[in-house]
Amino acid sequence: MKLDVVDLENDITKITLSGRLDIKGALDIDSEFTAVAEAKKNVVVDLSDVTFLASLGIRTLIVGAKATANNGGKLVLMNPQPNVEAVLRSSNVDTVMPIINVTTPLAAVFGV
Repeated sequence: MKLDVVDLENDITKITLSGRLDIKGALDIDSEFTAVAEAKKNVVVDLSDVTFLASLGIRTLIVGAKATANNGGKLVLMNPQPNVEAVLRSSNVDTVMPIINVTTPLAAVFGV
């Protein structure tokens, strides 16, 4: 699992994940992902290159969402592949953090 972080306009931080967010993948990125989520207010997580999502990966995403909420912000999931989106929706993760498509302007999503 690979994690890249880029600061965008309007105080939005983009985390791009690539690979399998299975047990090993989640453990590989967990501390860095959580640290970014704790330090930033508006975080978008690009899941377009995530090919598999397991329960520990879901936990990583939820912990990040709670961390940004504690900062008065939010974490948004962007462009998951169909199989990953199906897992997110069937586990009701979309009730904790929004799932958007790239066509949605990020500034509008965060209200900035």
